[in-house]
Amino acid sequence: MIEPVQLPAPWRDARLTVVVPTYNEAGNLPVLVERLLALPLPGLKVLVADDNSPDGTGEVADKLAIEHPDRVQVVHRAGKEGLGRAYVDGIGRALDGGAEYVAQMDADLSHPPEALPGMLGALLSTQAGVVIGSRYVPGGQLDEAWPLYRRALSGWANLYVHTLLRVRIRDLTAGFKIWRADALRDIGLDRVQSNGYSFQVEMHYLATKLGHTILEVPIRFEERREGASKMTTATKIESALMPFKLRTRHRNIEP
Repeated sequence: MIEPVQLPAPWRDARLTVVVPTYNEAGNLPVLVERLLALPLPGLKVLVADDNSPDGTGEVADKLAIEHPDRVQVVHRAGKEGLGRAYVDGIGRALDGGAEYVAQMDADLSHPPEALPGMLGALLSTQAGVVIGSRYVPGGQLDEAWPLYRRALSGWANLYVHTLLRVRIRDLTAGFKIWRADALRDIGLDRVQSNGYSFQVEMHYLATKLGHTILEVPIRFEERREGASKMTTATKIESALMPFKLRTRHRNIEP
């Protein structure tokens, strides 16, 4: 576990909301929230968007919100509609709640919470609209326990999307990042139509089309501790078709 960066005031007091979509993450969520709230970021809040998890993740999230009433919020969604829809809902609520910066991260502990202060510092010290915690820039790492087929799928997906969309990001499918609120408002969540993991690609594509600077910093990506991956065949098909749809759907967008 890395040691979090100590940011100077007023950077450490920034209003940062971390949006965490969940589906069957009852075992991982308490660990993640504990690590997030332990960071030297007193302005950090956590927003859990749960898709009616059958394993009781929503109830676990409610207990965490009771224990930390000023720092943890829960959004109970009707059912499993996909990662993209959960993020659009959660990010929209974070912006409505006054967040200056919004972070995205998975609930499965694959993204190191301790990297957030450094990522926030990188955002605040540059003109970037978003900072990505990247597996594929120099210094980035993948857990040795990450299966070979997942490595191959991730590498192929990044090459495939980059070839079609020409977006200069090494980790195009990354799900760990911090956005400026102004960049998110400029993108417009109503534009985003992806349901699954292709949400990440669509957001990166829109940010690029609108002229926002995207900065990648290295992280170590860990294998999940509990539970199973939510990647389905339908999600893979959506992700494969999405680059073609994006070129048509957003062809007229300009900065």
